[in-house]
Amino acid sequence: MSDSRSYTDATRLTTLGRAPHDYHGLVNLPAHRGSTVLFPTLAEFENSHVRPDETGRVTYGLLGTPTTFAVETAVAELEGAHGACVVPSGLAAITTALLAVLQAGDHLLITDSAYGPGRRFSDHMLARFGVEVEYYDPLLGADIARLFKPNTRAVLTESPGSYTFEVQDIPAIAAVAHAHNILVLLDNTWATPLYFKPFAHGVDISIHAATKYMSGHSDVLAGTITFTKACEPLVRQTVRDLGISLAPDDCYLLLRGLRSMDVRLKHQEKNALELANWLAARPEVKQVLHPARPDCPGHALWKRDFTGASGLFSIILHPLEKAALSAFLDHLSLFGMGFSWGGFESLIVPCNPRPIRTATAWAEPGQLLRISVGLEHLDDLKADLAAGFARMSAVLGD
Repeated sequence: MSDSRSYTDATRLTTLGRAPHDYHGLVNLPAHRGSTVLFPTLAEFENSHVRPDETGRVTYGLLGTPTTFAVETAVAELEGAHGACVVPSGLAAITTALLAVLQAGDHLLITDSAYGPGRRFSDHMLARFGVEVEYYDPLLGADIARLFKPNTRAVLTESPGSYTFEVQDIPAIAAVAHAHNILVLLDNTWATPLYFKPFAHGVDISIHAATKYMSGHSDVLAGTITFTKACEPLVRQTVRDLGISLAPDDCYLLLRGLRSMDVRLKHQEKNALELANWLAARPEVKQVLHPARPDCPGHALWKRDFTGASGLFSIILHPLEKAALSAFLDHLSLFGMGFSWGGFESLIVPCNPRPIRTATAWAEPGQLLRISVGLEHLDDLKADLAAGFARMSAVLGD
């Protein structure tokens, strides 16, 4: 097979991690299940502590199987990383990456728009271990340098931010951070490796909730950590020390999800932006937060650094009573209320950033709703929301 780097990402999604001729011509890599691996000689047994990627041999199921290595190779190549590790969830990817680079006495900066459970881990577990955690305005850019301390070790970014979708100036943050020997971590789940190349923009470690678009079918919990060569020993050793790995069947499903990610994202990008524009014209909607729209915070940075937008965005409704909100949400047919996103089905959830914000106040009185657009027909999605708005108006007496 030709060097995959000569292909477009759409083609690489169908080819990476596959070696049919090594498996009797089977198109899909089998799920290699197992814990114990036997060694025919004492010499090979004594060498089993060496990483599998150095020996080319599986040594113990916890350290990975050919199915694991195939996912890691595919994700690393797509992101332009030196290597990758797969773990059981997106949260596990965040926590493992942070544990890999931090130690007692370090100072960590986290964007104020970050994923809530990641904040909880930082505020509770990292603080308990003696790490100083501080949050910063996601639109700070290069001015983040004024928050640096002699013990600042890392900056955890997420762009765009959870719920509120601020786009950060990752190259500017990386430039000033690296000038102070500070590592930059990025949660790149929203954009996927297709729409933002983290390592081309200065990131040291990239994190994904592969549960979302990489899987795409709402039936896998998985996380990925990709890294530069310098960060590889830190991440791999931490993953090994924590004893975490992604089960072979989940690795198999994750590989299968990757194959269709390009076509799914193109459909979801198109429909999400059209739906966002339709919602912006609705009288019930005060504001739409979608990075591809000019009125979204950080839109110019999105236009400069990203090559596309996924299907996740938020809207802010004009202030209303809970009864009216319930009338809108409770009887939607296509938009389900549930956690996660990035699957084939559309979701909508009410959010309140106010309690967790510390560096930037969320003063918006209107109800924030996060929307994940699936693969349904756009006309049907509009009709479902329009019926919800009609129920809302009836309660409000409009």
